[in-house]
Amino acid sequence: MNLRGMKQEGVARRAVGILLLVFGLLLAAGLCIAGAPGENPVPNIFEPHSTPADWIFYLSRFVLSITGMIFLVVFVLLVYVVVKFRARATDSPHEPAQVYGSTQIELAWTVIPILIVVVLFLATTRVIHAIQDAPQPPNAVEVIAIGHQFWWEFRYPALGIVTANELHIPVSDPANPTPTYLKLLSADTDHSFWVPQLAGKTDLIPNRVNTMWMDPHRTGVFLGQCAQYCGTQHAKMLLQVSVDSHEDFAAWATAQKQPAKNDETASAGRRVFEATACINCHAVAGTAAKGRFGPDLTHLMSRRTIASGAAENTTENLGMWIQDPEMFKPGSLMPAMKLSEADQDALVRYLETLR
Repeated sequence: MNLRGMKQEGVARRAVGILLLVFGLLLAAGLCIAGAPGENPVPNIFEPHSTPADWIFYLSRFVLSITGMIFLVVFVLLVYVVVKFRARATDSPHEPAQVYGSTQIELAWTVIPILIVVVLFLATTRVIHAIQDAPQPPNAVEVIAIGHQFWWEFRYPALGIVTANELHIPVSDPANPTPTYLKLLSADTDHSFWVPQLAGKTDLIPNRVNTMWMDPHRTGVFLGQCAQYCGTQHAKMLLQVSVDSHEDFAAWATAQKQPAKNDETASAGRRVFEATACINCHAVAGTAAKGRFGPDLTHLMSRRTIASGAAENTTENLGMWIQDPEMFKPGSLMPAMKLSEADQDALVRYLETLR
């Protein structure tokens, strides 16, 4: 193969590579936005439902527009140069005349990028300021979110509620704005709280307090997860934000304030719970269990999932989780309890009374 053929083959390979890249990006975007809004398990960052997420979306669209135009201009110029100045059989074998320096061109490719960066910097700073310095209204719901390996703890100081992995907040409609302000803490290592459709990422760092807020515009369940690698089961440190109507949120809060039900039919399981290592890590209001290393189980069965979203909260999954947590989350810090079949069944029946 001659030199000209090798060059043409190289150009063809690059073109195929670019087309495959563009196809992959379009396919990924299509998967993210496919299906009805409430049916898609992948959070869509292009469908915000809260003021902070709205501002981030508008900024992202602005940045993507500018960078997209830059890409288009560079790509068109590149294609033009490749086609216009490709090697031809009639070309002279001698080196063409060399041109050194152009004040106009050098000024253009210096000043224009500076202006672009300044515009992007100012736009980003404006959004950061609007989100981080927003005043907290007196009727805001306050929540303390604590990141653990590998689960979330949520505390409502004003309501006296402690729960895990599933955050409940009220909708914030224009007629009755009720934003939720979160104080973010970490119990062990770095984590990052991210619910794409409600707010941007904010890190949870040991010995440091960070804050964020969200004011959802509609009810529904919004998915999120830890966005900072925090250990083996980082990918399964999921969370759900349930945005409730004001009536539903009040009803949920009232139910969460109640102590655990003392069901005599599950007394055998309660004895197993209190006689094993369960009480060292977990808390159940109204009992001797005061542990803080694991999730509060007072109203365990009011949650949709267990193991921080790794499995549905069903009788079968509860039993398997107690028997061997590694089945759901390899590297989980919860030990296998190694109970007899009778004790495990009794313990599951007791946990099912915690509603």
